[in-house]
Amino acid sequence: MHSSLSLFFCSAEQQSSEVAKNKPGNKVIRKGWLSLQNITLLRGGNKDFWFVLNTESLTWYKDDEEKEKRYVLLLDGLKIRDIETGFFGKKHAFALFYPDNHNVYKDYKQLELCAESAELVDSWKASFLRAGVYPAKTKSEKTEQSDTSSLESSEPQLERQVEIIRNLVDSYMKIVIKTQLDLVPKLLMHMLVNEIKSFLKGELLPNLYQAGDLNSLMSESLGVQQKRDEMVRVYDAMKEALNIISEVSMSTVSTPIPPPVNDDWLQSDISGGLTAPGSTGTLPPPSPTANRRPPAPPPPGGWNSTSNTGSIKGSGPRQVPSVPAKTSSGQLPSPLIPQ
Repeated sequence: MHSSLSLFFCSAEQQSSEVAKNKPGNKVIRKGWLSLQNITLLRGGNKDFWFVLNTESLTWYKDDEEKEKRYVLLLDGLKIRDIETGFFGKKHAFALFYPDNHNVYKDYKQLELCAESAELVDSWKASFLRAGVYPAKTKSEKTEQSDTSSLESSEPQLERQVEIIRNLVDSYMKIVIKTQLDLVPKLLMHMLVNEIKSFLKGELLPNLYQAGDLNSLMSESLGVQQKRDEMVRVYDAMKEALNIISEVSMSTVSTPIPPPVNDDWLQSDISGGLTAPGSTGTLPPPSPTANRRPPAPPPPGGWNSTSNTGSIKGSGPRQVPSVPAKTSSGQLPSPLIPQ
């Protein structure tokens, strides 16, 4: 078991040396605002800078436009740990340092960085872990790991190279997943189309001949036939209704209503003809006994007079004679003889 692990780490060292020879380009891991406390310990305040964390270095600028660079710190051999700063309250901060107490930034043994909240500090520490900057180990952890020191590599460069390889593998897998998502649907459609083409070309016609009666294949189903008959009935009913509507519209003649007639002149003529000359122009009131007068007797000589017959002949259609009144003796007069 120990021999296999030692061989594994030896091969890992060889791979790390090869990767060190062919280093990939810097990859940006995180960007954000942090407060640099080393400069402002004597000034009594914090100085905010725009920090950019790469796989090989930590760079901070004056602002987020990244035009004025202030410093570039290499990450080889750096460690990270939590610190408590501030005389009037606890601040969320962490520090970068070298385990051999070398100066990190100018004359400072550690680079103290402060964030607005504990969540931001945790996220920055996770980003430093991805870049190969690991937390400092306590004395108890060092004693526990002293027994397995032969199985682990003490070189921080190897750990950073492993982290770089992990990042490269992650990016490669993302490219592979994207390629598969793009190619798999196209391959499936290509295979389906080819299978259908081969079936239509070689197996469709024999299967049709094996089905038996070819006329039954082209016959419509019962549901389609019922639907077609219903549509034909609807079409005939609509056609008959249109014929009836056209006949009614052709035989109907509409005439406009004539304008009203002005009969003022007729009323004036009637009123002028009824008034006698010299009169006041008003009609006398009717007599109350006018409705109770007996009917007038027939003319003397009966209906045989030539004047009456002549007037009848001279007129157009013959009128029906009225019933003669009874005489005093109770006998009817003699009938009229046409001449």
